[in-house]
Order: sequence, then C-alpha cells, then structure tokens
Amino acid sequence: MMNNFLKFALLLFITFNLAGCTFIFQAGKSSDAQKIQELSTQLDDLARSKLLLEEKLSQEINDKQIKLQMMEKGLVITVVGDLLFDSGKAKIRPEAFGLLTKVSRILKDNMAQFSVGIEGHTDNIPIKRSGWKTNWELSSARALSVLHYLANDQGISPERLSAIGYGEYRPVASNETKDGREQNRRVEIVILPNITKVKGDSTGAYELKEPRENLK
Repeated sequence: MMNNFLKFALLLFITFNLAGCTFIFQAGKSSDAQKIQELSTQLDDLARSKLLLEEKLSQEINDKQIKLQMMEKGLVITVVGDLLFDSGKAKIRPEAFGLLTKVSRILKDNMAQFSVGIEGHTDNIPIKRSGWKTNWELSSARALSVLHYLANDQGISPERLSAIGYGEYRPVASNETKDGREQNRRVEIVILPNITKVKGDSTGAYELKEPRENLK
C-alpha cells in the first residue's frame, strides 16, 4: 500500500521523535514486535485513507483548495488559509463551511480510528491593525476555530482532536513573494496514528492506543 521507504521513515519518526519525547514500547500483553506491527498496520490504513480522501475531495484538490500529502508527521490535509479566513481574522468564512463539513464527514464516518491534529500557520507579515498580539495568537485561534467546528458542529469526538499554532515559523514557501505568503497562510489537518502517553511514567514513554472501536 504505502511506499516502503516512506513507511519506514514514518515508523522511525513516530518511534523516536514524537513531540520531542522518546517512544518506547511497554512490556504487556503484546510483544514489542506486535506493537510495531500494529503501528505498521495503522500506517497502511492511513495510505488507504489517503486514497479515499483523494476520491471524495477530487474537485477541491483540482481547484487547489486543499492538498493531500503523506508526511513524516502523518496524513496531512492542507487547506488554503485565505479560503477559511479573512485577513487578520479567526472566524471561519461562511464559504468554507461546505469544505470543512465534507472533510469532517470523512473523518467521522470513514476514519474514526485516527486522532486529528489541527495546525494553524501564517505568513511573516507583522500584525498591525487586528487585535492579535502576534501571528502566534492568530494561528492558534484559527486552529481552535477549526477544532471547535469539527467538535461542536460536526460531532467529532473531542478526545480525537488537538490544536496548535505555529505562527510564521514553519513556512512551506518564501515569504518574499505574494504567492509564497499565500501558501504559508494555511491550516493543516493532520491525521495521526493512535498512540498515548503511558500513565504514571516520567520517562516520556508512549504506547499504542487501542482502536476506538474496541473501547467499549
């Protein structure tokens, strides 16, 4: 399903670099090899999910409203920021609800086993007229707006969701051009393999979560 090199890179990334912490497997019912196999299976599921998203969001992809990429951090749905928000604002534009609703339905109905991280990004133009202190606050507020819409309006379980703002500090293009700045103003919806911090562990250990359909 997934390119073997990319799959190996994803496994290494998740194993050694999750949120700056070390990923280790605990002794338990399953062996470490089984845990790795479970994670490998989830990555194959992500690859299948990418194909599903490409099918269901083909028009939006062709219109360059969104972009799909399998990256080291997971399966990333990049949404053009100017489509979602007016300049300097964190309120979702009415025109964007249709796209977000379509994405959320897929996340809810076809990808319920995965966690979802929402990342806000801006260009490097300093905040001047709006009420935000810096682009960090703006990007964080935009990520939270999307999170609240997915949870409150679309019924995605809040336990699956997280949000973070990176401001201008993770650009994907040069801020020296108008087109580059437009690319940098974006929201990334990152679909993640399911892992959780080990309770009571002070070493930064993480383990695989049980699939949500098994948590009954």
